Amino acid sequence: MFERLYHMLVKEFIQVLRNPRMRAVIFVVPIVQVLIIGYAVSTDVRHVPMAVYDLDASPASRELVAHFEGSGYFDVVHWISRESEVRETLDAGTTKVVLRLNSGFGQDLEGGRSAMAQLLLDGSDSNTGSVVMGYASRIVADFNRSVMAERFSRALGVTLEAEPVGVASRAWFNANLDSRNYFVPGVLAMLVAVVSVILSSMAIVREREIGTMEQIMVTPIGRVEFILGKTIPFALIGFVDVMLISLIAVFWFQVPMLGNPLFLILGTGLYLLSTLGVGLFISTVSSTQQQAMMTAFFFMLPAFMLSGFVYPIANMPEPVQWFTYLNPLRYYLVIIRGVYLKGLGFHVLWPQMLALALLGAGMLSLAAGRFKKTMA
Repeated sequence: MFERLYHMLVKEFIQVLRNPRMRAVIFVVPIVQVLIIGYAVSTDVRHVPMAVYDLDASPASRELVAHFEGSGYFDVVHWISRESEVRETLDAGTTKVVLRLNSGFGQDLEGGRSAMAQLLLDGSDSNTGSVVMGYASRIVADFNRSVMAERFSRALGVTLEAEPVGVASRAWFNANLDSRNYFVPGVLAMLVAVVSVILSSMAIVREREIGTMEQIMVTPIGRVEFILGKTIPFALIGFVDVMLISLIAVFWFQVPMLGNPLFLILGTGLYLLSTLGVGLFISTVSSTQQQAMMTAFFFMLPAFMLSGFVYPIANMPEPVQWFTYLNPLRYYLVIIRGVYLKGLGFHVLWPQMLALALLGAGMLSLAAGRFKKTMA
């Protein structure tokens, strides 16, 4: 059995790696993608172009504008002089935010009344818009505290040196809330899934297209040996990609790995059982390599969207949340971030690993059941 499996593995490695373009797809493309995505994908919002329409032109209005400029989140790039410019700047996209201060803003503050300021923002990008609104709320809150402190000191003749309630916040696992530490491990999971599913989805159907299935039929290779011969090479390729991307994540992007890498390797092995099982099942139901690749992409898009990588699973409708339990990417993301950012071990990650083991065993069994040592 082992001799037959050995020859099957050698054949599969030669078939996959003899093509220079395929070698580039397997090893070079994931590295290029993680470098591009690691730099390009970020939810951090900085230097938002801002326009100011100040109808008051008082020291108080200028002070509020200075608070926005000094925050580092907003850059005042334009001062509006007429009403029509508000829509023009937002329509043209030259500014993302317009701060409007009506006449009487400073007098209202001096008189102890509430002074209203209007913030108009481009809501075509809802994520950026919500982040910008959060930044603006904090800046206005800081401005309000300074105004209240000044009023208190003038009324009582003393200086308010401290706030009544102070909050000291601290973020665990990602102290600087760097979005790169969140996205790069997720990209690793996505790229490994793409490579393993696509390669394995073309494994069996390729034998039919190039006419070697008849040769395999007359050999003593059994069904289990054939499935293992089609699975192990792609699993090893997946491990190599994980190691390459992990090295880039840790040493290039400075993503911390606080946990034991052995748990990452174990989780990767269980994850590859699921993705390779999906790929082999696709290969057994496809007639051509083109059909297999299209089916693989059809699987990857919902798997990516329903993994919790971009959209929180808790925000999805309940029927969809139940459907995500069949998604191996959901569990692997928890394992990766647990090992990288939290330093978790098996005592915490075992539910995710058990789920991946069950999914992998089920998908491989389903693929083996579909495969028959006969011509389709």
